[in-house]
Amino acid sequence: MNQTSSAILQRILRRFVFFLFLIGLTLANLFLFFKGLSSPMGIDQAQIAREISRGNGFTTKVVRPLDYQQKTEMNRDTAVSFFNFKDSYHAPLNPLLNAAVFKMINASDSTRWLIKNNKNVFPLDRVIAAVSTVCFLLSIGVTYLLVSKLFDQKIAAITAILMLFCETFWSLSLSGLPQMLMLLFFVSGLFFMQQALQKHEDQSNSYLPASIAGIFFTLVSLTHYLGIWIAIGYIVFTAIAFRPRGLISVTCLVILLLPFSYIIYRNTEITGSPFGLAFFNIYKGIGGNIENLVMRGMSLSSYSLINDNLVLNVLENLLIQTGSLIPLLGGIIVAPVFFVSLLHPFKHTTTSLFRWGLMMMFIFGAVGLSIFGISDKTTDSNQIHFLFAPIMAAYGLAFISVLWKKLSFVQSNYWLGNAHYLIIIGICSLPMIFSLPAKVKLGLHTSGAGIPQWPPYYPVGIHDVLAVAMKPNAICFSDQPWAVAWYADRTSIWIPPTKKEFISLENSAERTNTTISGILISPESHGVGNYSDIIRQYKDFTSLVITGTVNQSIKPSEEYMPISLSDLKIKDVMQRYPYPLNIISSDLVFYSANSYEMLKADSE
Repeated sequence: MNQTSSAILQRILRRFVFFLFLIGLTLANLFLFFKGLSSPMGIDQAQIAREISRGNGFTTKVVRPLDYQQKTEMNRDTAVSFFNFKDSYHAPLNPLLNAAVFKMINASDSTRWLIKNNKNVFPLDRVIAAVSTVCFLLSIGVTYLLVSKLFDQKIAAITAILMLFCETFWSLSLSGLPQMLMLLFFVSGLFFMQQALQKHEDQSNSYLPASIAGIFFTLVSLTHYLGIWIAIGYIVFTAIAFRPRGLISVTCLVILLLPFSYIIYRNTEITGSPFGLAFFNIYKGIGGNIENLVMRGMSLSSYSLINDNLVLNVLENLLIQTGSLIPLLGGIIVAPVFFVSLLHPFKHTTTSLFRWGLMMMFIFGAVGLSIFGISDKTTDSNQIHFLFAPIMAAYGLAFISVLWKKLSFVQSNYWLGNAHYLIIIGICSLPMIFSLPAKVKLGLHTSGAGIPQWPPYYPVGIHDVLAVAMKPNAICFSDQPWAVAWYADRTSIWIPPTKKEFISLENSAERTNTTISGILISPESHGVGNYSDIIRQYKDFTSLVITGTVNQSIKPSEEYMPISLSDLKIKDVMQRYPYPLNIISSDLVFYSANSYEMLKADSE
């Protein structure tokens, strides 16, 4: 066998092994390891997608009190229906993609997609995760093509391997978040940006590929509104990098504004605000990380954006991004080396200029996160830094390779030429390697039945109990209304922090002849943190939230009265929902307006 044939055979073998791992990890994560969707935002978008597939438009079964109050004010204080509730919080593309898939598999008919006997995972959760995983796998392919053009096939292959074995990417794929669709659009945009820079270097017309890149970055923005910052970064870069100056940047700005003009019009029509409910995501950032509290309330008078802590909140978000840079970049340790590689004079002009465009978008993204907020959780709903991880890793690999080959012991030993790649892959794969045995053991132990994403979600329990406790035209209050909307297919109001707001919503339900069936309390509230955190988040309803925890820690006497009924602040409220239906011990409880026996007899 000659040398050329041997090289071709080795290349085929390497690709075969890669695709073997790709298929194996995909099947394992979707079937053996999968526990259901884990992100509130992902679950919320899933139930919106189902409503779209039913022909109900961009409506939601999750009612945020602030959103309800906005719509009430828009309708001159008349009671607004809790049904067919138009959403203005989520970006549209991910729900639309999932809705298209739901339409193909007839997921709009909830009776066809129930959790089967002895199963614990909602089948549509797996469908959502599968769509996201397909986007992730396509992203790997596009990234390989892009890095091959920026550097060579070897670095492209290593980058693809790092993506495949990145635990963060798989966690995001299975969470239900729109991040993997964002990643696909983002790397596609970068691919056309590279094509535009290459044409610019060759002194040919770069207008078309640069504009196509602008379309993809607009699609990123329509998948998650924080992507607007990345799109603006690209527009600024095109104004600097391409001639005639301003032509491409103006074109890309128009491309960005066209779909958002309609979104602004729609938001104004349904909420009175051009930015809709999505704007209040800012309370996660400069507002002091109180977005959930703001959404659950019905007034903004107590929550000022411009306050003494404004600068501190921005600095805190910058410190989170700096201190958690490696985790936010997917734990790929070579990705931050990109910033050092900015000092290296790459031979190819396109490769050299491309990194400054990437840097410009990263800076604008970081500024956006400093304003709108991010936590150090790698699966945070505002996580957009991971988008940059693959391409930054490619630059880091190229830079380290240059330094590695200059070492004398490497030059004298042929077998050490690629050793640094193996070391990097090994280190970046450690999170997956360490978690794999426990996942395999758990997956095999459950014999395919799966285990739920508990805490805080228990799909089969929520569905079975609330399907009896709530009629289709009834609503409830809950600390996880997205779970009620998705798993029980019922409308739910996010429980407000004060009794006054709770009663106001009850009165609105009465004026619209809407039955309120009860209140669902889960680890979403009593697992939020320590008691100080619970009191800060749930205020008047603190006693209700901790009732289950107290019940588990004491042995009540016959004269014992649950603390929520002895709490004078909400005693009259709880008397209207006096029947606790324990779904999982005292951790997941539905406080019903009627006894379970009465509900069951009525349903039969």
